[in-house]
Amino acid sequence: MKIDLKKYIRTVPNFPIQGIQFRDITSLIETPKAFNESLNLLQDTAIGFNCTKIVGIESRGFVFGAPIARELNIPFVLARKPGKLPNESYKRDFDLEYGSTSLEIQKVTDLTSNDRVVIVDDLIATGGTAIACANLINEEFNVPKENIIILAVIDLPDLKGSKLINENGYQVHTIIKFEGD
Repeated sequence: MKIDLKKYIRTVPNFPIQGIQFRDITSLIETPKAFNESLNLLQDTAIGFNCTKIVGIESRGFVFGAPIARELNIPFVLARKPGKLPNESYKRDFDLEYGSTSLEIQKVTDLTSNDRVVIVDDLIATGGTAIACANLINEEFNVPKENIIILAVIDLPDLKGSKLINENGYQVHTIIKFEGD
């Protein structure tokens, strides 16, 4: 029986700033059947992509990416906010829906042009985070764009992030859409 995962996402108005409709996944994560269903759906896409590495974007990408990597018995790579990794790192700056920041991946990370990389995050809004991560992997580790796919639990199509990801040459797959909501 298929679960309606959308009903497990809370909408919090005006968080973290006025005008933002924050999609809160904590209720989905706190409900084992919904969390497991979301992991299974994301994992099925990762398997179909024949992935060899999972990259999780801090922090909620860790929640979904790590269990998938464990289940598939493949490496899990951390894409972290600045200053949180112990080794020299590659860095990409990017804009968010309501600010800007950076992502880093350690230079010692074993990613190669032969890898098929699945980037996991909780949500696609403007696409900036996912594109920054994908570009970092493509440019610094020489992983071809066609060997990178971005998976997210939620897509906010009205903000055109998934479209921008595609326009930048990357595949994107999400399991819940909030269109016009």
